[in-house]
Amino acid sequence: MDDLREADVLIQVLDASGKTDEKGNTTENYDVKAEVEFLKNEIDMWIFGIIEKNWKSLVRKTTSEGKKLSSALAIQLSGLKIREEDIKSVMAKLELSEKGDAWNDNHILKFAREIRKFSKPIIIAANKCDLKESGENIEMLKDAYPDEMIIPCSADFELALREASKAKLIDYIPGDKDFSIIGDVNENQKTALEKIRENVLKKYGSTGVQNVLNSAVFDFLKCVAVFPAGTTKLKDSKGRTLPDCYIMPKGSTALDFAFKLHTDIGKNFVKAVNVKTKTSVGKDYALKNRDAIEIMTR
Repeated sequence: MDDLREADVLIQVLDASGKTDEKGNTTENYDVKAEVEFLKNEIDMWIFGIIEKNWKSLVRKTTSEGKKLSSALAIQLSGLKIREEDIKSVMAKLELSEKGDAWNDNHILKFAREIRKFSKPIIIAANKCDLKESGENIEMLKDAYPDEMIIPCSADFELALREASKAKLIDYIPGDKDFSIIGDVNENQKTALEKIRENVLKKYGSTGVQNVLNSAVFDFLKCVAVFPAGTTKLKDSKGRTLPDCYIMPKGSTALDFAFKLHTDIGKNFVKAVNVKTKTSVGKDYALKNRDAIEIMTR
């Protein structure tokens, strides 16, 4: 579970066809909901264990030092990147007291489950959506978890499309809803490509793989994509338009972007120019998704 400590969002990849269990063993008609519940319960009990282990000490500190329980919990859970503001929100939602001696194990478990939703949200990547058994299971998951993000995926088909694109057989960009055949493909290759188109792209709109990544980065983490650019030149020496892109955390500024490009650029920052609007912006300018920014230095 230590691998989850630094995570801001989790992607749970499961076999939507029900042909493998939570341990990866081959089976038939496996209840995919059980796999979802297994992961949630593991994380909930992990957080519960961290809190419960030091609960008496936490209560004594809040009583003797006059600290709020939410503040003490924030320190206790800081290694999991859980914020005090989220702790306060959860306590308010569950109507939990700031006095720890009013809590019992049931309160701690309820808190652990709710704080996991805030701090470790889960995207369910319903893989193998191309198999006929998967459709019914995906709909069942959506009915069972209406508040969860469930994205049908086909990792195998995405890999096949990327390999075909690399070989210049098709024109395809990850996340596209279709592809174009541009190279010489034999009948077997054409049949395989049409299978991908009919069974996944037309049915779900994409293979889902890029959708999962985009959702994690932009919908959950609220990151922004920013392009380094020049006000009079958008192409590089190879003729590519805005070939570079940087993913910046929510709330990043023009100065943050300058330091991201290079430490010296950040240190010598004078101003930035929003290439789209051709206007100058200061170091505190809040970056927006798909901004094209030129940094001026001294």
